[in-house]
Amino acid sequence: MTVKPNVEFGWYLPTTGDGKYIGIKPEREASLDYLIEVARTAEAAGFEFALIPTGGNCIDAWVVGSAVASHTKTLKPLVAARPGLIAPVLTARMAASLDRLSGGRALINVVTGGTPDDLRATGDPLFNDHDGRYERTLEFLQIVKQAWEESHDFNLEAYLKSGGKAGVHFKGRYFEVEGGVSYPAPVQRPHPPLYFGGSSPAGKRVAAEVADVYLMWAEPLEMIKQQIAETESYVRQLYEQKGIRRQLRYGLRAQLVVRETEEEAWNAAREIINKVDPRVLAAAEALQGRTDATNQQRQTKIWKEAEAKDYVIGPNLWAGLSRIRGGGAVAFVGTPEQVSDRLLEFVDAGISSFILSGYPHVEEARIAGQSLLPLIKKKLENRQAQLA
Repeated sequence: MTVKPNVEFGWYLPTTGDGKYIGIKPEREASLDYLIEVARTAEAAGFEFALIPTGGNCIDAWVVGSAVASHTKTLKPLVAARPGLIAPVLTARMAASLDRLSGGRALINVVTGGTPDDLRATGDPLFNDHDGRYERTLEFLQIVKQAWEESHDFNLEAYLKSGGKAGVHFKGRYFEVEGGVSYPAPVQRPHPPLYFGGSSPAGKRVAAEVADVYLMWAEPLEMIKQQIAETESYVRQLYEQKGIRRQLRYGLRAQLVVRETEEEAWNAAREIINKVDPRVLAAAEALQGRTDATNQQRQTKIWKEAEAKDYVIGPNLWAGLSRIRGGGAVAFVGTPEQVSDRLLEFVDAGISSFILSGYPHVEEARIAGQSLLPLIKKKLENRQAQLA
C-alpha cells in the first residue's frame, strides 16, 4: 500500500485524573493547571492534537478544550459531540465558535454510545437502543454539516427577508429543524474534521456516509485490516446505491510504553497494573459485561482470550490494561525502534491518524517526543522520499 503523507499523531488529556498506576485513586487531580501542563507537553513533544474524553466521570470536553486551546499555539483540541444529549444546530455553533477562537484548530469527536448506565443517567431515551442511536447520529451529522457549510455564505439580511425559508430545513425520525442557522462560520472549510468510532455494522455505515476519520481501538493487526475492509465495503455501497463518492481516513487509539530496552518497557507496562484495587477490577469487569458497544465487546474478548499469555496479543502489543480500563487500552510496548516499526505496520494497513497516551501523561508524552515521534516521522519521510 502506498504510504500516506498525512499521518498525524495525537495525545490524550486525562480528565479523570492521572498517575503512574491505574485501578487505584489517581495520584494527580485533573486540575486546570495539570491539564494545561499535559497539553503543552504534548505540543512541545510534537503531537498535533489531543483527544479529550467524555463520560460520566470526565470533566466536560468542551470546557477543557476551550481552556487548553487558550494556553497552546498549535495543539488541536478533539472534543466530543454526543448526539441525543445536545441539539445539532447548537453543536454546529459551539464547534464553529471553538474553531474561531482557536484559530482553526477545532476537531470534533462524535460519540454515539457509551455504557447504558451513563446514557440512562444523562437522559438519553435511546440508552438501550444500539442501532437507533446510530440512526439518530446520521441525522444529527447531516444537520450539523449542512449548518456549517451554509454558514460560510450566511447573510443576516437575506435570511430575515426569506421569511424563514433560508437556513437548514430537516425533518427526520429524530430531529426536525426549520430555518436552522449556525454562526459564526468555522475557520476550516468546509468544516472542522469529524472523527467517529463504532465497530458495529450500524456504526460503520454511518462512518462511511458522514465521517472524515473513522477511529478504532487498537487490536491485532489482522483485525484492524478486517475492520478497514468492512468499512470500505460500506463506502463502496454508498457510491453504488446513492452515487456518493467519499474517501475515509482511518485512526487508531492506543497506549504507549516506550523504553530504551524491551525488558524495561515490559516491566514498566506491568507496573501500571500492579496496585489494582480488587473492587475496581470487579467493577470494571461488571461494567464491560453490561455494555452493548461492539468495540468494547471486542476489546473484552481480546484480553480474555490472551489472559493465559500475559495479555500479549501480538508483537509488542499488550492488552493488560484492557481488563481494568475500558476504551482504547491496548498498548504498544517496546523500544522506540520496535514500536515505530509496529506503527508503520498499521500505517501500511491504512491507518493515518494515531491517538496515543501513557501513564502518567506528562512523563510519557516527553518520552514519546524524545525517542519515538522523531524516529517514526523520520521513517515516514524516508519512505516518501523513496516513492518520489
